[in-house]
Amino acid sequence: MPDITPEFLLRLLVCYAIGSIPFAVLAMQGTGIDILKWGSGNPGFNNVLRYSKWRAVVTLLGDFGKGTLAIWLASKPGEGNPTLWTYGLAAILGHCYSPWLKFNGGKGIATSAGVMIYLYPLYALPVLVFFAILRVAGAKLGWREAGTIASLGAYTLFVAVLFWKEDMRSALFGLLFLAFVTWRHRSNFQKLFGAA
Repeated sequence: MPDITPEFLLRLLVCYAIGSIPFAVLAMQGTGIDILKWGSGNPGFNNVLRYSKWRAVVTLLGDFGKGTLAIWLASKPGEGNPTLWTYGLAAILGHCYSPWLKFNGGKGIATSAGVMIYLYPLYALPVLVFFAILRVAGAKLGWREAGTIASLGAYTLFVAVLFWKEDMRSALFGLLFLAFVTWRHRSNFQKLFGAA
C-alpha cells in the first residue's frame, strides 16, 4: 500500500477534485433543465440520455475521461497498482460525492470505467463493447433498468476477468469497486424488483 505522506494526500485531493466535475450538469447548460430534478435525478449518462443523445455522449466522455485523467496526472513513475487504484477511487468518490452538488453525485460507472481502461486497457475495451451490446439490447427489448443491467453486467465481467488473469490483490480492488457502484445503484434495484 502507498505511504501516507502529505504529497500523497495532495495527489488524492487532486484526483477527488477532478472527479467532482459534474459533466452531466455542464452538458445540460442552456436547456433550462436541472438534471438533478429531472428524470431519475441522477447526474449521469443514463439520465441525460432521456433528454438528448449528444448531451449524454458529452456526459459520458467527460465522466469517463476524468477517471483516466486523474490517475494520469497524479501518478508518478514506479508507483504500483495499489497506489493507482487508490487514485482512481478518489476520483470516483469525487464523482459520487461532488462538493459542486452539495456532496451528491452520480453512481460512478463511467468514471470507474475510465479508471479501469487506464489500468487494464486490454481488458476494459472488450468489456465496454459488451456494455454497449447489453445497453442496445436492453433498449430494444424494453428491459426495466436497462442501463443498470448493462453497467453492472459489464462491471461484473471485468472483475471476473481480473480474477482470471491478474493477481488476487488487483481482483479484490476490482471487487471493492464493483461492490461500491452496486451499492450506489440500490434505488435502481428497488425499481427493478419492485412492482411493475
